[in-house]
Amino acid sequence: MLKEIVCAGFGGQGVLTAGKLLIYAAYKRGEKVTWFPSYGNEMRGGAANCNVVISDEKIASPYCDHPDVLIALNELSLLKFQDSMKPGGQLFINTSLIDESKVTRDDVEIFRAPVTDLAISLGNERAANICMLGYYCKKTGFFTEKEFADSMCEYFEESGKGKFNAKNVEAFSAGFALE
Repeated sequence: MLKEIVCAGFGGQGVLTAGKLLIYAAYKRGEKVTWFPSYGNEMRGGAANCNVVISDEKIASPYCDHPDVLIALNELSLLKFQDSMKPGGQLFINTSLIDESKVTRDDVEIFRAPVTDLAISLGNERAANICMLGYYCKKTGFFTEKEFADSMCEYFEESGKGKFNAKNVEAFSAGFALE
């Protein structure tokens, strides 16, 4: 099994954290993982993305030339990465910020979720990344809801941000509940 994922959006949307949460959950499950970030020098608002590779065997490269999965939290990221996806891949788009007419691929499975709107309804726009991870887990079954939520809480505890676990689980569960 080899899964290549690109998480992309604006700086400040938590795309790098989303990638870290994915590799942490896979690592806790005993898989091999790499995380390769890329971001501009802006603190917020510039482009940010990360390459996540999860495998049951050694990983040759941390870079995803042709990802299986693209998680696009903004339109610029969709435009930048959709053409590099493998045919048959899975494209997750944040319909709160992406005009769906910009999707040009008809050979990938497309999942649409208004995760920024959902996060705002929960009182924390910055939780859109966590909402999208919940939606990703629900639609792919790559992680169970409990497995991912537990590893996410452990990751944040170890990062000194455990006080936000209840809100993060709420955001993750809200994304997981989306159809």
